[in-house]
Amino acid sequence: MAQPNDLIAVLIDADNVSPSRIGAVLTEITQFCTASVKRVYGDWTKPQLGSWKAAASEHVIQPMQQFANTVGKNATDSALIIDAMDLLSMGRFQAFCIVSSDSDLKSESAMASRI
Repeated sequence: MAQPNDLIAVLIDADNVSPSRIGAVLTEITQFCTASVKRVYGDWTKPQLGSWKAAASEHVIQPMQQFANTVGKNATDSALIIDAMDLLSMGRFQAFCIVSSDSDLKSESAMASRI
């Protein structure tokens, strides 16, 4: 059972995860801790993320705008990782849940953890 002081930050890559899965993910998380920060990252000006808007509202997830300013670079991954490092430095969370199916994120996260 989740304890009120067991806090987790949930950071979601909207570019690489279907919104149809987020309900099950959040249900699983609540069995272990309290998701006190829930953010979903993407370029909300793109029509592909339209289905995420309803899911974010339904599950009270804060949309984080990240414009794709450079072709071929994944600005969303970088924004998510930077936010994770900022939240980590607060010392407030017992865990982080990064929701993504992007293999690039794994290598970028490993590099960030070495900094």
